[in-house]
Amino acid sequence: MSAATIQIQTSSPDETEALGEVLAAFIPSGTVVALYGNLAAGKTCLVHGFAKAFKVQEPVSSPTFTIVNEYHGTETLYHIDLYRLTTLGEIYDIGCEEYIDTPPGICLIEWAERAEVVLPASRVTIRMEHKGEDLRSITINTEAPLDEGWQEALQERFTQET
Repeated sequence: MSAATIQIQTSSPDETEALGEVLAAFIPSGTVVALYGNLAAGKTCLVHGFAKAFKVQEPVSSPTFTIVNEYHGTETLYHIDLYRLTTLGEIYDIGCEEYIDTPPGICLIEWAERAEVVLPASRVTIRMEHKGEDLRSITINTEAPLDEGWQEALQERFTQET
């Protein structure tokens, strides 16, 4: 599969969560999703959508202080937040590469730029940018194989950026 990119916008936290829910349906187990964006860009809202899609029953929260949260539903989610880590040594200390290399499950990594060296080339990269109070510009780039129809599903549901 060749790389594919789509750029869309969401206009509320609920819509950002819905994006995660729709996208989750097309991401196979074992995939790493690298999340980029400033504070409050909507990364955790997106993860909420993944959790909803996989019927996770427990509350989903940002693992800023715990670093890693693991959720179990119809799929296992590993939610990693690297915001507080400042060195590559710390990233290795938490075993980040083990979550990346050990399917099954989907590994969602906030502040992924801090772990570039351990991220697989075959991944989904999501860049989120503030465009207004609730408006987000979201670019999704896939180097990992996604289930067929993901672009069409997003285009049907969300506004595309030009």
